[in-house]
Amino acid sequence: MISVDVEARLGEFELKAKLDAPGKITALFGPSGSGKTSLVRMIAGLEKPQKGTIQIGERVLFSAVKNINLPPRKRRVGYVFQDANLFPHFSVKTNLTYCEWAGGRKGSLGLDAVCEVLGIEHLLMRAPATLSGGEKQRVAIGRALLSDPSVLLLDEPLSALDTKRKLEILPFLEGVRDEFNLPMIYISHSVDEVTRLADYLVVLEEGKVSACGAIEDVLGDVELRGAGDGLEAGSLLKGVCSGFDKLMGLAKIEVAGQDIYLPIAQMEAGQKVRLRIKANDIALALSKPEGTSIQNMVECEIISLAQKGPSHIEVGLKIGEQQMRSRITRKAADDLALVRGAKCIALIKAVALDGYGG
Repeated sequence: MISVDVEARLGEFELKAKLDAPGKITALFGPSGSGKTSLVRMIAGLEKPQKGTIQIGERVLFSAVKNINLPPRKRRVGYVFQDANLFPHFSVKTNLTYCEWAGGRKGSLGLDAVCEVLGIEHLLMRAPATLSGGEKQRVAIGRALLSDPSVLLLDEPLSALDTKRKLEILPFLEGVRDEFNLPMIYISHSVDEVTRLADYLVVLEEGKVSACGAIEDVLGDVELRGAGDGLEAGSLLKGVCSGFDKLMGLAKIEVAGQDIYLPIAQMEAGQKVRLRIKANDIALALSKPEGTSIQNMVECEIISLAQKGPSHIEVGLKIGEQQMRSRITRKAADDLALVRGAKCIALIKAVALDGYGG
């Protein structure tokens, strides 16, 4: 558990943030200037708050009341910046083992294990100048992992990469998440990255925490514009691939005993996946319609009805033990006479794959 409760004034900007980060990956999301990087730099010891505490497990890194302020080298924090910042005159292997031979810090994660998860075994003798942007970032992540950290801080590590390189590196970040028992705090402007990787979400606006919690809960309740591609209300569903139609390019994803079809180039049966569905992309019907292009129709139970603005209703839906949200007009809800406890059909107009590993 990472616990932060700090106050600081940075020029004209005031940061006042309180949060607990219990997940494997806690994502910090918000518009530019909301305080994300300043907060992470305080955890790392690169900036000092005026008030509050910062604690990782039982270790107190900062306490204004107790006059504790551990220097960065004693905090056991691995930091990955937007740029890889590799030492250009060292080989990849020497960059990776820098903390061991220069700082006397050797952690429990071995070089071979880290290289295997990040797919950089073949790069060890290379010079940083010969690497692609994605390869450099994977080496930077490996160097941070091998510094014996108690937490890994990633400050928009993919922002300098193009879309192709981002898609290449995301599976490696999923591997780090799944293979190593190490909490991570991940800053991003991309809702796709956040929903793909994180299990806990903290939304920052103007230096304050406006929402925090399990990502599937926050995603359904928060809408934030002006933060990269925006955070829209929706749902995250966990499922398992039960088959792949190569001819049609469709994966069949089983969610609570029902099938959702996902257009994708390739997927192996048995793979665990996370699916993101925007609330505006779910229509409702009282029975399965015929003669429609919508392929994904799942049976749900209505568990909540809440007004959203003057003209819309958000409908909470239960599918097995998981939940979805649909946003429809008030007129549509009245015409269908929707009530809590009633059964309905969710017509899913679009679904996005948001990662592997559940």
